Amino acid sequence: MSQLIIKGGRHLRGEVEVSGMKNAATPILAATILSKKECILENMPRISDVQNMIEILKGLGAQVEWLDDHSLSVCCDKITPTRLNQDLVKKLRSSVLFIGPLLARFGKVLFSEPGGCLLGNRPLNTHFYALQKLGAEIQETKNSYALSAKKLKGAVIILPEFSVTATENLMMAACLAEGETTIKIAAAEPHVEDLGNFLKKMGVRINGLGTHTIRIQGIKQVSREVKHDIIPDQIEAGTFAVLAAATKSQILIKNVNLEHLDSIISKLQQIGVKMEKHGRNLLVRPAHKLKAFKFQALPYPGLPTDLQAPFGVLATQCYGTSLIHDPLFEGRLGYIQELIKMGANAIVADSHRAIINAPTPLYGTEIKTLDLRAGATLIIAGLLAKGETVINQAEIIDRGYEKIEERLRKIGAQISRIS
Repeated sequence: MSQLIIKGGRHLRGEVEVSGMKNAATPILAATILSKKECILENMPRISDVQNMIEILKGLGAQVEWLDDHSLSVCCDKITPTRLNQDLVKKLRSSVLFIGPLLARFGKVLFSEPGGCLLGNRPLNTHFYALQKLGAEIQETKNSYALSAKKLKGAVIILPEFSVTATENLMMAACLAEGETTIKIAAAEPHVEDLGNFLKKMGVRINGLGTHTIRIQGIKQVSREVKHDIIPDQIEAGTFAVLAAATKSQILIKNVNLEHLDSIISKLQQIGVKMEKHGRNLLVRPAHKLKAFKFQALPYPGLPTDLQAPFGVLATQCYGTSLIHDPLFEGRLGYIQELIKMGANAIVADSHRAIINAPTPLYGTEIKTLDLRAGATLIIAGLLAKGETVINQAEIIDRGYEKIEERLRKIGAQISRIS
């Protein structure tokens, strides 16, 4: 257990570089299972979710080596599916991404109920529905699932929802399936596209990446070594942009893909945030009167659910009444109660909607991290609050943000960690 101690009320200034994307790194690590050849992955974030995915790969028998601070070599030549570390699977939601590639390569996988952030009901029904369409058989016990298939065969699959991880699992399974697989109502997020580009480097023919219909022509085996650069983290870039806006700071956010930030930048501009685009960098300048807004989380290219909470804390500094609406998860508004402890004038209308009247000053107090994105949100709250804020369970934030307090200190934040 660890705490972050923040002395807020300061304007920040400087540069911060965005890491490789967590939500791209985890499925691509799982996809290395499809190959017996070496995969070199660059711009890999050093976060706890990545480290846990690596430990699961090592447990299976993979050879994994850090080549430098953010480059990783993975070779899954001699792995055994029965050695899947079920204890780690239970702790990590991203571990669900091992189902597709293990089933495709070995024809079977025994899998425990995955863990992760408490965001409400997150069933695996869509994953199983899709894999059954490819020919998988599924047996369910109280806390685990046994999947098997003599041979996966391509099919036309219409997903019942825009599920990112189900799309990714299905893409990986389809790579070694016989014939062509068509995925309709596929997720189109940048990290889904990045996974697809990685699979294409393996030799798989994929069309429709970045759209809601993806076609994959299966191959018998992967016979290529692959080198791949993980895309910049869209969510981290958005978090830093909101941080700058909320604290009225000037921050240059470096190493971003501006196309992935279209809806985020558009919403911030509607609110009144001042921004300038410079190549792969985004400069956010102080703006002294921000307007209330409506934030509705939607599948890409809409506003991402992972930024709903940071925009919630930004709403406490905007003039008027803001509505935060997250139809995707019913457990993502818990952070509102922590903001109320700090002085926010907010109401949780139901499990998907919150109403925030502002602007209101925030005051430092002791609060707790509820999930990864709520944790980053409460850091922003602590940085703009008067006095000292203590954030408990700070290690949850390490799941998606690399050395967050060190990077914030470089732009003037007074933040430290106590283990």
